[in-house]
Amino acid sequence: MSKALIHCRTFYFEADFATSLRCIPMAVRRKLDLCGCKVKLKHWLELSECDRKEILMWSDYPEELEKLAQRLANCSSTMMINDQESWQNTDQIPKDLSCSCNEIGEQTPSLEQWKALDELERFALVKLSHPGHEHRNLANALKELVTK
Repeated sequence: MSKALIHCRTFYFEADFATSLRCIPMAVRRKLDLCGCKVKLKHWLELSECDRKEILMWSDYPEELEKLAQRLANCSSTMMINDQESWQNTDQIPKDLSCSCNEIGEQTPSLEQWKALDELERFALVKLSHPGHEHRNLANALKELVTK
């Protein structure tokens, strides 16, 4: 797994909800994946805005993510933690991302571009390209992150 950082920013493609945190931003979704928590939007919205901002700013270090999992135990379910996710691998472009880019008529990032992204940026692209996802923000994310 790559070096832990504190990813607490929101992306421009999330701007329509980022200031109020009425949806779960990618930075928080990544933290939840890393600590094995699944939080439904309903439960996210039951948290105060102050609590949602605190979670966004939460450290990504493993011992801190354990504390986050404990804090969210009452409003989340658990899921498997996988330290071999496609967004953690900089050696190859995830197949789902390539397929989704083709579906929406966008160019798949090159391996060089993929490697230049930070872990949160790779996470966002992978999450937005999952099969069955409507890919509503994928084109905007590609423009923001890959052509920066």
